[in-house]
This record gives sequence, C-alpha cells and structure tokens, in this order.
Amino acid sequence: MKSTILVSALVFVFGVAQAAPYPYSLLVARTAPGVPDAADAKARLGNLTVAKSGPGTGYSRELFPHWRMQEGECNTREDVLKRDGTDVKCDAKCAATSGSWLCPYTGKIYTKASDIDIDHMVPLKNAWISGAANWTTARRGDFANDLKNPQLWAVKDNINQGKSDSSPDAWKPPLATFHCTYASAWVAVKSIWGLSITDAEKKALGEMLNTCH
Repeated sequence: MKSTILVSALVFVFGVAQAAPYPYSLLVARTAPGVPDAADAKARLGNLTVAKSGPGTGYSRELFPHWRMQEGECNTREDVLKRDGTDVKCDAKCAATSGSWLCPYTGKIYTKASDIDIDHMVPLKNAWISGAANWTTARRGDFANDLKNPQLWAVKDNINQGKSDSSPDAWKPPLATFHCTYASAWVAVKSIWGLSITDAEKKALGEMLNTCH
C-alpha cells in the first residue's frame, strides 16, 4: 500500500466542501510508515492470536510513557505533526505554529496544530488488555512512541476522542475509503508487537480489508 492517501479533487476545509484550487500538496495526507498492502495485511491477520480480552485492572496511561523527547526540543508529538503535515512551521521549542493537516479519518484539512491529536492506532488500553499488561514499562513506552511502524497518526482531536479505546468492531473512521488502510495499519501494529485480537475484532478487520482494491 502506498504511504500516501490520495483524496478526491473535492477537499474539505473547516468542514465546508471546497472545489480544489488548493495546491496538490494539500491533497496528500502523509501517513505513518510501514502500512502493509492488503495481501500482506490479510496474511498477518490470519496469524494473529485470537483470545478474549484481558481485564483492564491496573491500566493507566502513565504506564505507557509517551511523547518522549526525540531530538533537541522535539518530542514524539511534534515529530508526527511535522511528518504528517504540510508546510509545518515550528518555534524554537519545536511547537508547531502553522501548517495544514489532512486528517485521514475524515478527509478534511485543518490548519491549527491545537486541533490535532496524535492517535495511537492501537489504543494504549486496548494494548493493555491484549498483552501489554505483561510488558515492562520501558517496552510500553517504546510502543507508545513507535515512529517506525503505523502506530501514530495526526488526526482531528474530536475524532480521536470519539475513538477513545475502541477496537475496530466498535469504532471505524468516518471516511469509509480509509477503512482498508486503517485495518492494514491496525493488523500491522498488533502483529509487530505480538498483541492478540478478539473474535469480534478479527471479523471487523476482515470486513474492512475486504474493501481494499
């Protein structure tokens, strides 16, 4: 699967449909690395361990130390904002001061960094109940700051909040054309990190992967 998502010539800015005189660069949503193609994702899905979710007992976001400093003043959040945005400008503290972000979950463009959350493709609590409860805190920190795999995505804040800790059987991106990429990325993260899936989760992922072309 290509590492970019091409959206139609009709883009959405601030939720209002606009015919594209926008630069081509604004029609490209940069994405997390390592999203497998559909065939690879389906093969990985078949190899994942299917098990009931573990209890959420003891879960805390603090057990997944996130937004590590990566280089200089830049932490993981700022690195993802720069990676996934267009024409991103940062201040001396590496905070994004301007730019454009095309949310892959909605297909809409946003121009305020404060409107953008960094979504964990596999939410931290979902990881906890599918195997991460047995990890060390250091490994959970590596998971929460994983820039090498399709785990971190710049998305609209309220969409991320709506997703919360949900797995694909309970929540899917509003933009149906992104379901193939979403399921492929989810499967990749679970496969790479050795996390299990539930029966309902596997069914939903399979249905989403069947939308791939």
